[in-house]
Amino acid sequence: MSVGEAPTLSDLLQQVGQGDEHAFARLYDEAAARLHGLVCRVVVDRALAEEVTQEVFLEIWRGSPSFDASRGSALSWMFTIAHRKAVDRVRAVDASRRRDTTYSAEQNAPSYDSTAELVDDRMRADRVRSAIGALTDRQREAVELAYFEGLSHTEVADRLGIPLGTAKSRIRDGLLRLRDALGGES
Repeated sequence: MSVGEAPTLSDLLQQVGQGDEHAFARLYDEAAARLHGLVCRVVVDRALAEEVTQEVFLEIWRGSPSFDASRGSALSWMFTIAHRKAVDRVRAVDASRRRDTTYSAEQNAPSYDSTAELVDDRMRADRVRSAIGALTDRQREAVELAYFEGLSHTEVADRLGIPLGTAKSRIRDGLLRLRDALGGES
């Protein structure tokens, strides 16, 4: 670099590697907008991109002694750091969201044993079948029409060809026997 000539990014980076804070300020002024633009394209969230850009410049400060101009341009070296930091942050945010989602799903998981509940439901169904089997044929027929087929008392009476009062009595008597057989369980 000759006298009066502006230092290149490579020159500034080498000076930063020697601890020159003034060179770092100039390097920042020269490269910040481009590096921040790259970070913004990867990270998207503006506030997060600002944090990442700050981390990028911290990494440039720390890593500048290892910069080798013969291996590539200073801008490429800084872009590599910026891109890597931005991608790392996006991955970290995604991993955090996955952990939060997993944690939330685990916290909202049923606090019961579904197998035990299934067994309990089957046992209850067996008890109901057994109780229905203990009804007289006339009671069972009236109850099944009313509750399993959803017929009204009048429709049950019509279907069975019996008076309405008789249909109501059979249904009521059948339900009372079911209640007694099931021990008042609803």
